[in-house]
Amino acid sequence: MSTTLRTARDLLRDLRADHAEAVARFQWPDVGPTFNFVHDWFDSFARDNDQPGLVIVEEDGRRASYSFGELVTRSEQVAALLTEQGIGRGDSVVVMLGNQVELWESMLALIRLGAVIMPTTTAVGPAELVDRLGRGNARAVICNAADTAKFDEVPGSYVRIAVGSADGWSSYATAYESVATPVPHPGNASTDRLLLYFTSGTTSRPKLVEHTHVSYPVGHLSTMYWLGLQPGDVHLNISSPGWAKHAWSNFFAPWLAEATVFVYNYARFDAAALLGQLRAEGVTTFCAPPTVWRMLINADLSGGPGALREAIAAGEPLNPEVISQVEKHWGRTIRDGFGQTEMTAAIANTPGQPVVAGSMGRPLPGVPVVLVDPLTGVVVDGVGEGEICLDLSAGSGGPLTLMTGYQGDPQKNAEAMAGGFYHTGDVAARDENGYITYIGRTDDVFKASDYKISPFELESVLIEHPAVAEAAVVPAPDAVRLAVPKAYVALVPGHEPSAETAESILRYAREHLAPFLRVRRLEFFELPKTISGKIRRVELRQRENEVEGTRPAGEFRDDDFPGLKG
Repeated sequence: MSTTLRTARDLLRDLRADHAEAVARFQWPDVGPTFNFVHDWFDSFARDNDQPGLVIVEEDGRRASYSFGELVTRSEQVAALLTEQGIGRGDSVVVMLGNQVELWESMLALIRLGAVIMPTTTAVGPAELVDRLGRGNARAVICNAADTAKFDEVPGSYVRIAVGSADGWSSYATAYESVATPVPHPGNASTDRLLLYFTSGTTSRPKLVEHTHVSYPVGHLSTMYWLGLQPGDVHLNISSPGWAKHAWSNFFAPWLAEATVFVYNYARFDAAALLGQLRAEGVTTFCAPPTVWRMLINADLSGGPGALREAIAAGEPLNPEVISQVEKHWGRTIRDGFGQTEMTAAIANTPGQPVVAGSMGRPLPGVPVVLVDPLTGVVVDGVGEGEICLDLSAGSGGPLTLMTGYQGDPQKNAEAMAGGFYHTGDVAARDENGYITYIGRTDDVFKASDYKISPFELESVLIEHPAVAEAAVVPAPDAVRLAVPKAYVALVPGHEPSAETAESILRYAREHLAPFLRVRRLEFFELPKTISGKIRRVELRQRENEVEGTRPAGEFRDDDFPGLKG
């Protein structure tokens, strides 16, 4: 067992409601030269532990619960199967599974062996898999039988293991036929690679992010602190397997806290069903993207929050209106946070601390967050605006929570680490109390009539309108102002994409925004998104540039309506 990790974990647990003290006292634990999350942490509390480690409820009501002890045994059996197939320390393995027990078993088993996990969403197709297996130098693939056909077009001599029956693929189920035996510690270095993540990329092809046996497994102490997790909690996180947030909040953070991971599987989102499961299962901590929270506040929240203690939003900036509605109905404050695939949680509103409307909080313990002036490269002290960065001079080897780099792309790596900082590409403002408020991506912020416009600020107002489910604001070329803010809007079910609806939304924005921030154009549109659910504003900007000088058939403008001219 890693006693230094446990000491650090317990400190954050004990100071969960005292951000200032936690920042002052917390230090990243020295876990030694050969740390392995499963051997040196998970097994120490999980072996022979009858408490539920993973609970999965299906849409049709089927429920499966796996104790921590069972997860140890099952992952040892899977590790034996992988060893028989020639998989060992340092070998990269694509894990392309849904929210099913085999996903958690496989991750535990691969860490046991010192292998490298390449989490992959089931939404990718053959062309993307060719790229991923090639760049990640994959030695094996674990996937469901239903997805094996995608690999018919993916060349290579990699090991193929299927959950279910598939011609030419080894059966995952044979693992359960063996007697579980402890797997020796692989002797991996703490700095060896453990995870290879492909980012979802809103502007370019996916980057390949490398994390080590320390950066995510230990680094997610910051995420655990933000989520407010404690031993015995039941944690529900809404995210898709294959993306970093799933590992953040469905694997490392809850199991660092010795909490139960609860998963509710559904084919189509049903707010009422999700709320029912949250209450029935005694969920104490709940994390979901703002998109889900926006759907929930349009549902019936009158049933109350059940056992819920912590409400968290992640994945994209959280709009103040969502916080207000949940506080009104549940008496719980949704706490926003910020991080990236490239690192663990870095900035957050932490338990027990005042939440400033619109702010994503303050730097988390041990995370060297700075704001850097994008023009001068100088750190902004005190109140000010700048790009969110991590100071690479922090610690002997740089920030513990940060990736080692983008694999196979020295140019992007150099750009990301330029000037002694890791650059997130996100711009924010800091107030006199140290609270940081998101402004936008460096490539999303634009100027209109010489005023700097943050799309997020305008979008936050737009979604307050009862007809607006989601909105994305981009610059639309304009002969007089060079650019004006245009809103692409997805409507709440039951509202029509009519001139009357457009006028109502534009009028609301006019009444709640400063004149220089006024939304001048609006179009009802299905918002383009990455497969991880992030809005691709780059596509909308490109669309505006392509139609410059013309007016799309479905576009409404403020001067279409007599009361909105000027």
